[in-house]
Amino acid sequence: MAVEKRRFDFAGMQNVLGNWLKPAQNSLLGVDVSSSAVKIVEFGAIGHTPQLERYVIEPLPKDAIVDGNINNMEEVAGAISRAWKRLDTGTRRAAVSLPTSMAIYKKILVPAAADEDDLEVQVEREANQYIPFPLAEVNLDYQVLGPSLNSAGDLDVMICAARKEKVEERVAVAEMAGLKVELVDIDAFAMMTAFEQIQQQLPDQGMNQTFALFDIGASKIQCSIIRNEQQLYYREQAFGGSQLTRDIQRRYGYSYEDAEVAKRSMTLPDSFESELLHPFVDSLSQEIQRALQFFYTTVSVSQYLRVDYILLAGGCSMLPGLDDAVLARTQISTMIANPFTTMTQAPRIPLKELLLDAPALLVACGLGLRRFD
Repeated sequence: MAVEKRRFDFAGMQNVLGNWLKPAQNSLLGVDVSSSAVKIVEFGAIGHTPQLERYVIEPLPKDAIVDGNINNMEEVAGAISRAWKRLDTGTRRAAVSLPTSMAIYKKILVPAAADEDDLEVQVEREANQYIPFPLAEVNLDYQVLGPSLNSAGDLDVMICAARKEKVEERVAVAEMAGLKVELVDIDAFAMMTAFEQIQQQLPDQGMNQTFALFDIGASKIQCSIIRNEQQLYYREQAFGGSQLTRDIQRRYGYSYEDAEVAKRSMTLPDSFESELLHPFVDSLSQEIQRALQFFYTTVSVSQYLRVDYILLAGGCSMLPGLDDAVLARTQISTMIANPFTTMTQAPRIPLKELLLDAPALLVACGLGLRRFD
């Protein structure tokens, strides 16, 4: 087990930490396997600054992944393999992630230890109180955040754990596709890494401001409340873009796959906007408002009761009119999340397509940026 300054890896999994090569000198693929698509991002570097070299989004067959669980290993591995071939890279080293719902993470207090071995023992002792499984059945890692501001002589430590079988499943499906998994992260942590790129675009780099980051996927909305590089709150809601796909399927008699393609390309009958799109966007903005209200009523930290900015990410964030609908409903400045704005892009990158795809690449971007840790 190792202590890192900023990010988590799951220790004990194929000696990932012990075999870790110097990230800044070796390319690394950020591989996000969501419920609807495989997204891969690869970065190069100009000095110490990331440069987006290539990316790809490869659709997954319907129900290949449900609620984060891989139902068909062969289909998912096939999609990863196709994505890698389309990426046209020689890199096979990869960072993958687990759905946030499959991990347990919590900030704990640990007495300051004289050495790392003592600290590890203390972390495991504390972790037993919060992890509802035997430690032998989980991959456990931790990060020392620093001396506690509220408890003299103690350290703030973030612990993170997940069932070994879930970690091994994600590693196995990537390896079936020919990749070599170097580390495993958590979706929420990967999004936080990508969010750091977005902060650079804001006055004072977003310090002392409170952000609500909504990642709107095919089947769920993930809400993270972030302030000064700390996640204050996280919640998932069962609502996503697949609902609109099903509406299109029923209304126009398309197959699910054809409805998904038509939705992405916006090649639909003229009645689509008034009959389906506008009602869906209104429902989605309501879900976002409800998530904020839930945060306000359940998190008793008065200095954070006002969200300063809403950031929309995920495949649904680019639906026409969504940002305006959220702004109108919440009266909070709303923007589309694009972690690549402050980076250079390789000449091969189609910039118009990247502008449309960027919000869906937050997790893959965060994973790919691990090479710079």
